[in-house]
Parts: sequence; C-alpha cells; structure tokens
Amino acid sequence: MAPRTARNPAKKSATAKAAAGYSAEDIEVLEGLEPVRRRPGMYIGGTDERALHHLFAEVLDNAMDEAVAGHASRIEVSLDAETGLTVTDNGRGIPIDPHPKFKKKSALEVILTTLHAGGKFGGKAYETSGGLHGVGVSVVNALAEALTVTVERDGKKVRQTYTRGVPDGPLKAIGKARSTGTSLSFRPDPTIFGTTAAFKPARLYRMCRSKAYLFGGVEIHWSCTPDLVSDDTPIKEILNFPGGLADFLEASLEGKERVTPHPFQGRFERQGHGKVEWAMAWVADDGFLHSYCNTIPTSEGGTHEAGLRAALTKGLKSYGQMIGNKRVQAITPEDVTGSLCGLLSVFIREPEFQGQTKEKLSSSDAARLVEQALKDHFDHWLTENTPAANRLLDWIVERAEERIRRRQEKEVSRKTAVRKLRLPGKLADCSRDHAAGTELFLVEGDSAGGSAKQARDRATQAVLPLRGKILNVASAGQAKFRANQELNDLLLALGCAPGNQYREEDLRYDRIVIMTDADVDGAHIASLLITFFYREIPELVRGGHLYLAVPPLYRLTQGGRSDYARDEAERDRLLETVFNGRGKVEISRFKGLGEMNPVQLKETTMKPGSRTLLRVTVPDGDGEETESLVERLMGRKPELRFTYIQENAAFAEDLDI
Repeated sequence: MAPRTARNPAKKSATAKAAAGYSAEDIEVLEGLEPVRRRPGMYIGGTDERALHHLFAEVLDNAMDEAVAGHASRIEVSLDAETGLTVTDNGRGIPIDPHPKFKKKSALEVILTTLHAGGKFGGKAYETSGGLHGVGVSVVNALAEALTVTVERDGKKVRQTYTRGVPDGPLKAIGKARSTGTSLSFRPDPTIFGTTAAFKPARLYRMCRSKAYLFGGVEIHWSCTPDLVSDDTPIKEILNFPGGLADFLEASLEGKERVTPHPFQGRFERQGHGKVEWAMAWVADDGFLHSYCNTIPTSEGGTHEAGLRAALTKGLKSYGQMIGNKRVQAITPEDVTGSLCGLLSVFIREPEFQGQTKEKLSSSDAARLVEQALKDHFDHWLTENTPAANRLLDWIVERAEERIRRRQEKEVSRKTAVRKLRLPGKLADCSRDHAAGTELFLVEGDSAGGSAKQARDRATQAVLPLRGKILNVASAGQAKFRANQELNDLLLALGCAPGNQYREEDLRYDRIVIMTDADVDGAHIASLLITFFYREIPELVRGGHLYLAVPPLYRLTQGGRSDYARDEAERDRLLETVFNGRGKVEISRFKGLGEMNPVQLKETTMKPGSRTLLRVTVPDGDGEETESLVERLMGRKPELRFTYIQENAAFAEDLDI
C-alpha cells in the first residue's frame, strides 16, 4: 500500500489566515436608503446623464399616475437654478396621516424613506400606474442633496425637508389647504452624480411633451429660468394635446415623404384587460417606433411591440393574399416596421418590466392585447383605403426583396477569389487587363455573337451573346431576378454588383454597348436591357457607360459601290443623292446581325470611326418623370401600357408589322 502524501503546511496556513480574515463582523446590513446611495446603478442604471434625468422621470411618473387615474388635470414642471427641479400636481396629495405600521411616522415620510413602500401594490388606489415597485420617489430622495415635499390634503398644507434621504425634522403644518395636490422639489447630490452634473432643459421639456401626448386629459405647464436655456427650448409653455398620439405623429412626420397619405391610428379598450392607443404611418426613409406602457417610455421595446409587429405583418399578408399578390410571403416583421413611423401606448394592470428603469416590457398579456386591438382595425383600414393599401404593399414587398438581395450579395462576397473571377462561358473577353478604352457588346443570340466575335478588336472589345429577350425586371420580382441565369451571367461579366453595392472601380469595361437587330424585336430587347440597367445599376447609366449600337437595316449596291442605311429615311436619302445615276440599285434588307458577315458588321457597327453609337442618359432634374415613364411602359400593370398606347397612337409612323 502506497504511503499517503503529506499536505503542504504552507498552503494550510494561508487558508487558515484567509478564514480568520472573514467573519460575522464583515457582514454588512444596509438599512433604509443606504443601499441606494451605495449602489445607485441597481436602481437608476448608473450615475451618468441618462440616470440623472431618470430621477425626474420617477417624479413625473407619479404625477402622471394621478392624472391617468382621473384625480389630476394639471402638472407643473419648473427648473430653477436656486430651488432645483420642482414637479407639482393637483391630484389627491400623498397621504399625511400616521402609518399604521410605523405610528411615529407619517405615510408621507414612510414613502420617502422606505424602499418598496407605496400605494400601487394592491391595485386599489390605482387601476394602472407607472410606478410599481415602491422605490421611485424614495430613490430620488436618497440621491438628492436636498429635497422638499409640500402636500395639500384633508384641509391641511404640510411640508417636510430632507438631506440625502434623511428627514431634517418632522412633518410641519404651514397653513390651510386651498385645494389638493403634491409638490416635490429636489437637487441631485453632486457626490453621486459629480459637481458638473445638471439637468438639461431641452431633455426635460421633451419628456414633458411626450407625457402630454400620451394622455390628452392633462395639461403640463413647463417653465425654466432663462439663464439655463442655451437653445430654442421654450422658457414657458402649456403642453396639452387632446388628439393624443395622432398629434404626436403629425409633429414627428413634418418634412418626411409619406408612402401612405393618411395615418393608421386608433384606440381600443377591453374591460378588465387594458387600453391600447396607436398612431403610425410609413415614410420613404428609415422610420422609428416609440412605445410606452402606462406612460413609461419603453426604449428597448418588449411584448407590446411584438404584438404590433405580428398584427401588421399578418394583416399585410392577408391583404396581399386576398388581392392575389403571391410575393407577400417574403415579408417579415422587420420589412413592415423598417420604414414605419409608429407610436404605441398601452395601459395595463401590474405590468412586468425588465429592471427598475422599466426600459423593456415583458408582460405576455400585452402582446395578445395589442395584436387583438390592431388586427381588426388594420384589416379595415387596408380594405377601406385600397389605393394607399396597394401602394403600401408594393413598398413593403420591394423592401423585402431588397433585403433578400442584399443577403445574397453578402453571401456571394464570401466566395473565394477564384469563384468570383469565373466568367460566363459564352463571354469572349478582351485581352486588355484594365477597363480604360474597353467595350462589352451585348448581342442577341449565338448567330450574331459568332459574327461579332470575328469582327471585334480582340484587344479592347468583348462580346457576350444573350438568349433572346431577357427578363423584364420592372415587372418581375427580385426572386425571379436572382434566379435568372442570363442576368447573373451579365452581372458576372460586368464585374460589378447591382443597386447600392455598385462601385465604379469594379466595372470591367469602359463602355457597355447594346447591339441588337434593327427591327421591332431588336428594339424590344434593347428596351429590356436599358430597363435592367436603369432599375438595377442606375449609377452605371449615370456614369455614361451605356450605349446603343446603330446597325444598318439596308444595304444598297450599284455597280462597285455599296452603302448602308439604318432605316427607311436614310435609304430614301441615299437613293436620291448617292445612287441617283443610271443603273439598277440592289437593295437588300438585313433580317438580323447574324446575316451580316464579320467584315460588314465591323465596318458598319463595331469599328470606331465608321460606326454610330448612341449614349443612354438619364435627363437631369426629372427623375420622377423618367421613373413614371419606365413604370408605365415596362411595369407590372398592363393597363398603364394600354393607356399610353391609346394616348400616343396618333403619333406613330412607319410601323413594322
């Protein structure tokens, strides 16, 4: 049997010393408000500017709870360099009679000096409230250098002052009450927040205005000493918005381009479950979603926002399916809310938040309440505003398709360099290794491609044959565009990405030349290609890289002389001028570029100096007009094309039928 190893005596001695240094005397019991002063971050999230203003939010929330409960109609907020910040309401007033558990203390003093003391636990005093944990105003008292509270109630007017959470003396009667209410003034403790910490008037004003929007039944009287204001914040103002969130939304949408002309707004109340109010609109830019629970701003969202997203997404998908739009299946809640400017306010009993600062709602009932409230109202709003609903649906679907396209582009960017440099098999590339002076000819079919490849200058000219008519990207969805091999090969040959990912330095050619037959089919293919470049790579067009070749339609021969005409007008001009002598003139009409031999194609269409190229441009200053024309001629709605034909049929000449 192996001998047992002896323990390390030095290690045993160190352990004994450590144990001796940690005894019952080291266990601290923090009482009263001392935990708040020792660890303020646990109660207000820190000691920075945001936490400082959270103190005001706690006091204002108490006043708003009185207003929402129907006991107050007026709140006064005053910022003064001497007295600090004061919040006054004309509610019932904090109870001032002796507390039954602490008979030597008034209920007012218990509330201000004891954590988890308040009238919002049982639900009798307040049906809904923002303060839930009974720590709000006591935390303010703990972190205030000085605090004064004045109460008018039961015919009495009383006052009590505190220093860093400790009463300076008992509650004192200072006169008879003329009404009821509570007034609380305080200055933050510089030993907690720093000597330079100060309330920002602009931030306080915005907080007051938000509260006034959330409850139309209250007037908030804002005032501030002029020397504290350094911007356009009002010195005095009465904030009252009977329209509630609808007024808030109109003010927030000023200067924004709207997708839908009328906002989606409404109210819903379910007895015993709560109330919901909302106002929202979609804009042609990034939006926002501000949510509130019992007038508390929930900046990190929560279950009520989840209910809103679910209701809007399901409503749009149902509407899309009803009108036969199959592309709605790609929609996600993020697509719906990406350009949404929305305001959502819920009032529920005993809400659950994550953390004392109440920045995220976690009550599961809130999601169901909001979804039920919005779903039917949104369905009715969509069906009653068909033009706006269709425009909104198209807008959201396009955002969804754009999101999918960006995701796929990101996946492509992860591919290896070898994979990214692999070019389409039908591309006959040029030998020059930089873009300057190079050209890519896009031709229809292998026949024309064969002639073009023989006619080209191999050093600077590349040829990519296309199979007939490409996809019309103006009427097809992003899913079809991404699945189209022809267009993917074209993008691969160009070397650049579409949309916002386009970079000039990625383009592999200086000129992109559309070279199609000089007939109706060729013009249609050219139109489809121009639409593709305009819609998917507009910066390529604006950069002056897109051209149209002008191949001849006729060949005129008399004796040993030959000339080419691109249309009937030029043919007739040549007959009257160049070929007006004696002798028969042979006129042959090319059915396509494939019928031209390489020498003819080179001389007439591809050789610089003897060819004609038309640059495709977008006129400056009329982007909306150009987009409207493209949508009418190439978009999803054939009735727009039919109307255009009817309006312009009288101007058509020399139809190729």
